[in-house]
Parts: sequence; C-alpha cells; structure tokens
Amino acid sequence: MIPLEDNAGDIIGKAQRGLGVSDSEVAERARVSAEDMRKLRAGHFDELALWRIAPVLQLSARALVDLAQGQWEAPAVRRPGGFAQFNTRYDDMSVNAYLVWDPKSREAVVFDTGGDCTEMLSRIERERLRVQAILLTHAHPDHIADLARLRRTVDATVYAPAKEPVRGAEPIEEGKTFRLGALQIESRLTWGHSPGGMTYLIGGCEPPLAVVGDALFAGSMGGGNISYEAAVRNNLEKILTLPDDTIICPGHGPLTTVAKEKADNPFFAGRI
Repeated sequence: MIPLEDNAGDIIGKAQRGLGVSDSEVAERARVSAEDMRKLRAGHFDELALWRIAPVLQLSARALVDLAQGQWEAPAVRRPGGFAQFNTRYDDMSVNAYLVWDPKSREAVVFDTGGDCTEMLSRIERERLRVQAILLTHAHPDHIADLARLRRTVDATVYAPAKEPVRGAEPIEEGKTFRLGALQIESRLTWGHSPGGMTYLIGGCEPPLAVVGDALFAGSMGGGNISYEAAVRNNLEKILTLPDDTIICPGHGPLTTVAKEKADNPFFAGRI
C-alpha cells in the first residue's frame, strides 16, 4: 500500500497553521507544556497530550490517537473496471495521477500527470484507449510535471481550473460536465489548498469515484494554504457528503473511501 501522506505531527502542524495558533497558545489552552507540543509535532507519542490538544485544534482526539499509534487501517477498496492509479516521484515526494476509462467504448480520461507519465502512457497503449480529456485538479508543479509530454502523445484537450490557469488548457468552472462512453464526470470546486482546486466526481462506474487532488488525503487533508476554513468546509460539504462507498482518489497517499474518512480522519471524524 502507498503510505499515508501525513503522520500525526503533520496533522497537528496543519491544524495549528490553519487556525493560526502557536505551540505556546495550544499548550496553555490544553494544559500541556510547550516542550510537549514540540515533541508531538516531531512524532513523539504521548496519548494524554494528544487527547488534550485535539479539541483545541478542532481535531478528533480518538482518530488522532489511533493514527499516531499506527492503527489507521486502509479500507477495503473495490476498484472499478477501467481504473488505474499511478504513483510517481517528484523531487522528494510521491504524487498520484489517475486513468479512468469505459471498458466498452475504450474512451478514457486522465487526471493529472504526476512526476512521470511513462507508465500511464504504456497502460493507455496496452489497453488501446482513446484519451478524450486531461483534467487537472490544480496547477501545483508536482501534479502537472509531465503535462507537455502527455499532451503531445495522446493529443487530448486539457482542462484546468479557471482560477489556476495552465498554458494551453481550457479553463473550467464548478459544474462542468463531461461524458465519455458510460462515464459521467462533474467538476466541484474544492479550493482552500490552492485557489481553484477541483474535485472530479465520476459516475457510470461501480463504485463511484472522486478524484480530489490535494483537497483531501487518507487520514488527513491538504494544507489550507489559501484558506484553511474554506478547505475544511469544502471537504465536509462537497466530498464527505458523497455516498459512503465512493472511492476517494487523492493527489498523495493511498486510496480511501468517504465512509473511512468520515469515521477516522482526525479533521472530520464526528463532524458529519
């Protein structure tokens, strides 16, 4: 399994930055020491301290403790026919891209490129797919690193969020729909991590898919670089209200499901 993108220390740091609270402020309100805070963010496990700081950071204490103890368990994900995930390197990180197709018509759509689209191109050729569109979740470099090569090779129209223009790409807003064979795709604006971050909902396959970019990760979420409040709200309202069996396809880390994230994501457990 692809490892989780974030550990407990990462989650604590994201919540602190998003809420604008320092180690000393959290420590005072949670009745722990500033040294305890530094240790927690460095990965030291202290169950009592985690239970105390979680409500201050608007996190689920139980979910945070479980993840810190290594008890986060990947959900059983039944991948639909016509689906492939590609995990590639970009500098010192790994990043996901996805290929989805209608097994009958062989029409396909690509979501992001990751650091290297070589394996994706091989799969397209092997499956004899006709790529109709390249849909970008957002314009951060790790997600579009190999876009020029992919576009040259498959000769498909590229679509990018209107608030994150990409040279040569058609801008799209929330509510844009696509149809490829039996697949229906709808765009939802899930900004917060980036100005125009887009989630793509894919129906016509079983179970349904949500390609979420960096809006949401298994056990975590993208940093609210633009707006932490909007990032949390959009995840709650536009992703975690989807059917429980929807497979969440994040920009980093393993696949997960709506049911799993509602139950065990420290940012959202118990909130919906």
